[in-house]
Amino acid sequence: MIAKIGKGNNMYGAILYNQQKVETENGAVLLLNKIPDTMNGRYSVAYFNKCFEPYLSANIKTDKTVRHISLNPDPKDKVSDEQFTEMAHEYMERMGYSNQPYIVFKHTDIDRTHIHIVSTCVGIDGKKIPDDYDHPRSMAICRDLEQRYNMKKATEQEQKQANKVFKPVSHKNGDIKSQIASVVRYLPKHYSFSSMGSYNALLSLFNITAEEVKGERNGQPVNGLVYVALDENGNKASNPFKASLFGKDAGVAQLQKHFEQSKEKMKTTPIRSVLKNTIELAIHTTNNEIEFKKQLTEQGINTVVRRNNEGRIYGMTFIDHEGRTVWNGSQLDRNLSANVFNDWWNNGNKPELKTQDSLVSKPNTIDNQPKDLFEFISQEHSHSSDLGLFSLLPDAQGENYEEDQFANRIKKKKQKGRRL
Repeated sequence: MIAKIGKGNNMYGAILYNQQKVETENGAVLLLNKIPDTMNGRYSVAYFNKCFEPYLSANIKTDKTVRHISLNPDPKDKVSDEQFTEMAHEYMERMGYSNQPYIVFKHTDIDRTHIHIVSTCVGIDGKKIPDDYDHPRSMAICRDLEQRYNMKKATEQEQKQANKVFKPVSHKNGDIKSQIASVVRYLPKHYSFSSMGSYNALLSLFNITAEEVKGERNGQPVNGLVYVALDENGNKASNPFKASLFGKDAGVAQLQKHFEQSKEKMKTTPIRSVLKNTIELAIHTTNNEIEFKKQLTEQGINTVVRRNNEGRIYGMTFIDHEGRTVWNGSQLDRNLSANVFNDWWNNGNKPELKTQDSLVSKPNTIDNQPKDLFEFISQEHSHSSDLGLFSLLPDAQGENYEEDQFANRIKKKKQKGRRL
């Protein structure tokens, strides 16, 4: 089992992310500690957030007050709700949080069932709960829990892989071929995308673009692919590299198979409805493109906008790092197409969407919340951002957005003069 500890300061965003799973029947609340039950046994984001207010208001000088922890068993482990509850209780007690309010959520929207724990490191007296050596202590607790519940042990190699970070290509650092290889060899194994456009949207986060090369050789049609590094402005910054240099998964034939497999998988995945609701919520509660992108990145979603030379938006792609899926807006809903966003951001006609009341709650409540959840991803898609992307683990132990993006979060660096 691998535990990841996310530290941030947006309590509302952390609760919202988890409660959406419950609302869409892809999650459940397993345990409440120091949080009163409601009369009808139902909970809202606003209610949970209010339960943390006395602690957050008492804060004296702690910066990152929110703790968002995930406990991730091996996919082969079969863990009951009762066992998850017992493990969460012991984990939090040994980490020093037994007297803190916390919520334990179970997530079931991907193959590997796991839990998330939302809490605060600020005590009711306003002082910070000590977190010195919290990662070594967390690992020791996980080893004990593995033994007690007869779970598969996370090996040292898996731990190293869990902490591995893949960074975007930097044309200034040299050895561009190796930099590109470290990305393109792994993305198709971990993300679903159904077209070359979607693939390129994902690659753009790593400052890479892929181009198809068509022609004839000895009278036979040739259909190949080359990869090129991009600079901070999105311009080509290297010579093209043949896909064959990076293995068969990076080539046209294998990618075409991947597109078809992804189309079938994405037709039925529950991730689609969660993502659609999250995007509609962002439309409902933001006023412009910058706010919209920022709110989505707080939920682990990159927005890639494609514009022509006149500035018209002709493409919208959403990269969901939780479900490891890449979507065109029109794939999710016709109300999320490029034309809708062009009409909003270029013409000032904000779309009026019907959003789920349970997820929206009170719009002004959301607007008043801190906006920087966990800094696991760049604020918005930008070729000038130097972001270290979350781990891409080969065998999925602790591998998904929720673990790696919240805890092995994308460690964005700050440009001089502005925050990314």
